[in-house]
Amino acid sequence: MAHGDPLPPHVLIFPLPLQGPVNNMFKLAELLCLAGVNITFLVTDHIHRRLSRYANIHSRFRRYPGFKIATIADGLPADHPRDGNQFIEIFDSLKSPETKAVLRDVLCGDGGKQGPLTCVIADGILGFAFDVANDVGIPVISTRTVSPACLWIFFCLPKLIQSQEIPFPGNDLDELIKNVPGTETFLRRRDLPGFCRSGDISDPNVKLYETEGQINSRARGLILNTFEELDGSILSQIRTLCPNLYPIGPLHAHLKTKLLAGETAATASPPASSSLWQEDRSCIGWLDNQPLRSVIYVSFGSIATLTKEQLMEFWYGLVNSGQKFLWVIRRDSVAGKDWKSQAPTELTQGTQERGYIVGWAPQEEVLAHLAVGGFLTHNGWNSTLESVYEGVPMICWPYFLDQQVNSRFVEAVYRLGLDMKDTCDRVTIERIVRELMEMRKDEFLQEAKKMGELAKRSILEGGSSYTSFERLVSDIKTWSSRSLRCDN
Repeated sequence: MAHGDPLPPHVLIFPLPLQGPVNNMFKLAELLCLAGVNITFLVTDHIHRRLSRYANIHSRFRRYPGFKIATIADGLPADHPRDGNQFIEIFDSLKSPETKAVLRDVLCGDGGKQGPLTCVIADGILGFAFDVANDVGIPVISTRTVSPACLWIFFCLPKLIQSQEIPFPGNDLDELIKNVPGTETFLRRRDLPGFCRSGDISDPNVKLYETEGQINSRARGLILNTFEELDGSILSQIRTLCPNLYPIGPLHAHLKTKLLAGETAATASPPASSSLWQEDRSCIGWLDNQPLRSVIYVSFGSIATLTKEQLMEFWYGLVNSGQKFLWVIRRDSVAGKDWKSQAPTELTQGTQERGYIVGWAPQEEVLAHLAVGGFLTHNGWNSTLESVYEGVPMICWPYFLDQQVNSRFVEAVYRLGLDMKDTCDRVTIERIVRELMEMRKDEFLQEAKKMGELAKRSILEGGSSYTSFERLVSDIKTWSSRSLRCDN
């Protein structure tokens, strides 16, 4: 850059401190770096330690001189588990006055070689970040890493409460929901986020998400990890509250495509992992030796936990199905540490013959492998999109939050798999695995292939997500050219 040339836009990205949102927004950060935007990526100290241990993030971003990581305390004790089950505790601690003061200092700093901050991209649930940014006069763009379908339900929560659809009486979970426009013919009570079953509108989760529409509509725009061809009907509903949408997904593939196309002087190579867990790559060698589309990949993500009883039901169901399986079982995902030693002989023998178990897997690479013909998933949105992009049909066993909604959309709207929520018995698991991998295999693979092709087109030049991303970069540059203030 010649002396006197204006500095590039400098954007602060502030994700929710959980594996999925951090992973998602690192990809967004790298995409923006490729577009010539300077990035400060703000994470909690805890997340930074995990990233430094497992993901080698600093090395990954060395190719971008305009990228740096900043850290902030989350206010929780060192021994706090910081997992999804304690999400409200994480959130409440993070929005403390001390955090707001630190955030204000970050926003108002001189930015060093990157220049002063000119824009903030924050997770839309972090309303306090919007307050601080607006107070100092810096434009805010919201981003949500949950699915658009779940976000739309969050936007509709006030209407659901007003109409008394939640809390709902009785135990009939199959009754249709009437006050989520665009979903009236298929969305059931059981498909709402799990906290809607609490029967208490004072539930902290209900209170937290009830204001989503108000918070996100305050931003200059809303970034979503999806593409028009997948979620167009829901995006049209969200636009009634947030007209300026940037659907730029699937983010993981969008980033890979731009890197491999060599659109910058940076070395064109696939992005590194931003996983908070150590990946066991031995499973790729195992997959290399399996027949085409013969393996069902099983992973319930970075947060879900199983009881030993649930683990055994899944294990029996998988072994009894007769299918080959690759199963991710995190070391902290099962209650009790002795599940391996207590496994019956028929399970260990069946696994030796047809299965492979690892503590964590390079999931994007696994789903892209030609040996994989199905995905038994918790339906986190990142996992769902990765499966959609690779044309892999799904069996859905959601754990919490948007996963309940996503599993219904996979079966009833996208028609890319089977929803197995609210059940966990070996007979059902065996039956549904056989249905996906044998009886309806060709049907599901054909539909999944079609949607995967649409996903791939969306991120190529002229595609819907490609165009949305170009507009996002243009808007950031326009806002950054205007004078900003940082009053003391």
